[in-house]
Amino acid sequence: MKKLLLISCLLSGFPALAATDAVPNTAQTGLEVPQIESFVTQHKGKFHGETISYSATVSNMHLYNAKGDVIGDAVTTAYVADTNQNRPVTFVFNGGPGSASIWLHMGLFGPKIVSVPSDAKDAGNAPFQLLDNPLSPLDKTDLVFIDPIGTGFSKLAGKGSAADVWGMAEDAKTVSQIVKTWIAKNNRWNSAKYIAGESYGTTRAAAMQPFLDDSSNPVRMNGLILISQALDYEGSTPAPDNMISFVTYLPTMAATAWYHHKIDQNSIGLEALVADAKAFAVDTYLPALFKGSQLPKAEFNAVADKLAYFTGLPVEMVKRANLRIQGSRHLKFLLADEGLSVGRLDSRYTNDELDDFDVKTRYDAASVAVSSAYNAALNHYFASDLQVKWSRNYVVSSREVSDNWVYDRRIGKEPMYVNSARALSEEMRKNPSMKIMLASGYFDYSTPFFDGEYTFGRYGIDLSRVTRSYYQAGHMMYLHQPDLKQLADDIHQFYSH
Repeated sequence: MKKLLLISCLLSGFPALAATDAVPNTAQTGLEVPQIESFVTQHKGKFHGETISYSATVSNMHLYNAKGDVIGDAVTTAYVADTNQNRPVTFVFNGGPGSASIWLHMGLFGPKIVSVPSDAKDAGNAPFQLLDNPLSPLDKTDLVFIDPIGTGFSKLAGKGSAADVWGMAEDAKTVSQIVKTWIAKNNRWNSAKYIAGESYGTTRAAAMQPFLDDSSNPVRMNGLILISQALDYEGSTPAPDNMISFVTYLPTMAATAWYHHKIDQNSIGLEALVADAKAFAVDTYLPALFKGSQLPKAEFNAVADKLAYFTGLPVEMVKRANLRIQGSRHLKFLLADEGLSVGRLDSRYTNDELDDFDVKTRYDAASVAVSSAYNAALNHYFASDLQVKWSRNYVVSSREVSDNWVYDRRIGKEPMYVNSARALSEEMRKNPSMKIMLASGYFDYSTPFFDGEYTFGRYGIDLSRVTRSYYQAGHMMYLHQPDLKQLADDIHQFYSH
């Protein structure tokens, strides 16, 4: 079984220094207001060939509403180099909504990462191997990992309620407050500033821009690193009546069929196949869907034949589906003859589910394969290397957040499709020097890579300021060792632009 074997680098830790400031609880509420604490350790590591001495600080801060009441207790993990140079700083978070920053922390950006199989196999059970990460960009930038309220160690506090934090605008506002508070506390006003987000974290990164670059306290970002972007959910929502989703998902289906040998790999390479699938999706498939029942039979049959090829499904199944193969069902149908489903986050992974006749997967093969490894490794790392002594639990994925989340509380209902692409487009006009890195995996059914092209092509975004990169893995492409290195190198180069 292949492992993510990384070049060893020196990383030594020294005893933690804890600083606390007692804060009285608000007796009129039922929520605790925790005291302010910091756990600080000193380390040295080698990143991209450069030896860096740095401090690691796990600390909390209070978030306030407009009345000055405490509503949340937010925790960050910051890695800051021991230098007088005014280095860039990058704020890092994952998505969900309701996910902690554990994935980017322990999979890509952090000074240590957990070793999981590179070939889409189950990670097994503890003990898991924690490795030094020479691919971390700590030689280029300081790093601040943010766990939004309800995730990680962060939680509601004081007079805080779900309505204060668990919505698209509320989340963007509170995470922006975390960023600005950290900048002010650490006097990093004149540092180059970046955001790195994954999945809903990219939605958040775009939605934060009006709250960061506002009139009262404007803070501009030098760049955004968007990993598995999700700015306009129309292209990543495989619903029966969503015509666009059939188009945006088709290249991902083709890549997955190729990976699982439903398309002959000797006859065509992955990139050539993807190019053919994109061309067919836009030039032939979309017009056919638009014609609907008016599509001539001969044209219907021709489209069905090509869809059967690209999806790896029997042509009769494609015809019975009326040319509409939902991405969420393709996960179940592709390897049905083997009794297997493929992963939503990464379709390289497979699982033998209990019910082979269900049209949708019951759980995600990629997520269940690695989640326990990430959770065990991070908690061990916090307790041992960073010497965090809190009794509070680290929440990897919060059901409380997802159950209480309302994307748009102003209209009192969920929008048809979540969209923060316009906010990004407007900020790029306000901030003509901001650049974007867009990283996408070919085997991602959560945020299909072709949707990134569709989204960035329709909102007037200046593509000359957008760097695109593609990887032969899924949503978390760093699970695949070759793509971990390639992604890390691409990010490293992005800081040099």
